[in-house]
Parts: sequence; C-alpha cells; structure tokens
Amino acid sequence: MAGDVPRLWATNGTPPARPPAGNFTVLLGTDYAGKSTILSELAVDGWQCVSYDDEFVPPGCELITELRESFVPRALHGVGDPYSTDFVLTLLQTSVVYIRDQALRADPARPAIVDSYYYKMLGKCVLTGLVNEAIIAWWRSFPRPRRVIFLDVDPTTAWQRSEWGARLNAFEYYGETPTWEGFRQFQLDLRELLLREVGALPMNILPQTDDPQTSINAIRSLVRSDDVLFRAA
Repeated sequence: MAGDVPRLWATNGTPPARPPAGNFTVLLGTDYAGKSTILSELAVDGWQCVSYDDEFVPPGCELITELRESFVPRALHGVGDPYSTDFVLTLLQTSVVYIRDQALRADPARPAIVDSYYYKMLGKCVLTGLVNEAIIAWWRSFPRPRRVIFLDVDPTTAWQRSEWGARLNAFEYYGETPTWEGFRQFQLDLRELLLREVGALPMNILPQTDDPQTSINAIRSLVRSDDVLFRAA
C-alpha cells in the first residue's frame, strides 16, 4: 500500500461539489509538524482553538478524550478481527464530528482556527485501508473553511520530534512496528493526500522553520486579513 497514493485516491473518487463555507480557518500538516505548539500560543491570545487534544477539550466534553485514548487504540488493534472496518470508522468519526460541531459554534467576533478538521483523519483512513464511501462522502459535505494553512515539515525532522519512533501510534506509519522507512513513506503519502483533499480552497503552505514565532506571525496576518474581508462582505 505504501507509495501508491494515486491508486488509493482513485478508489475513493473525487471530492464532490463545494459545500457551504464556515467561519473558521484550518491548521493542517502531517504528524509532528508543530500544530499543537502554535495552537497553544494562539489560545493565549484569545483565539478560539478547536482541537481534540486534551489542552483544548472544554469541561463537559471529556468523553472525546476517553474515546480517543481508550476505545480507539483498542479498536485499531482489533480491526478485521474482531472489529469490522465500519465499526472502527464509527469510533474514529466521533472526533471528526466533534471538531465540526465545535467549529460551527465559533463566535464570528473572534478568530477561530481548527486543528486538521476532517482532512487528516480522511487521509490516514485511506492510507490504512479504513474506507467507507458513505462516511467519507459525509465528511466531505461538511462546511468548508475560509482558508487552510498547511505547516510543512520534513519527515526527518518529524522523526526526530517523535523521539526516533518512540512516540508513534499505529496511525502514523506503515507496517506492524515503527521504522524510519515506514514512517517516512507514510508521511510523504499523507502530505500528498492532504493537499489533494484541500484542492482549490484558499491555502497557504508555510515552510518548516526552527522558530515557531515565524509561523505564528504569518498565521495571525492571514487570518486577520480574512476577518477584515469577512466583516466587509
């Protein structure tokens, strides 16, 4: 399956007609691109940061954390026997729907930025063979963001940030166990799928940098410009 992105994409068709627009920006990237660091900084500034990472899950939504940390890893290890692909996808999409709901509740008076939206989950499901056409079509019908900001990262740097594979989960590499080559190829394929899925939406690709503040400043500028246009419309 590794490296066969065009064939995998073809089995899932092409994105449908553009759904309605939402009032939020998506921060996207492959694994260990540094999204969490940037979201934490923006949250301090009062931005609405939507993510299923523990830091951003509000009180009362602890079920999302419990599903992600307990049930989903167990289901991934049992896919095929005893759990069907549809069963595992149903658990995975709880996070996707939660992200959508939180994004749609964003206050238009404050900048809102969403961690990955449905894009990254879709890409990982395709690469690992967890595919259900009806579920994927539903995700693609969700309101589209105003803009996608893509954080680029070289797989070598991402591998180092993963502590040379020690922090990886089964959704971040090809193969039964973490290896550099399995991780590298998965991340390259994931990047290609993510960019294809975003398609013609407004998107900015931010190059890798050793200074997160450079990316943060660029994101602030892009989102605030969109906010000005939104309020003038």
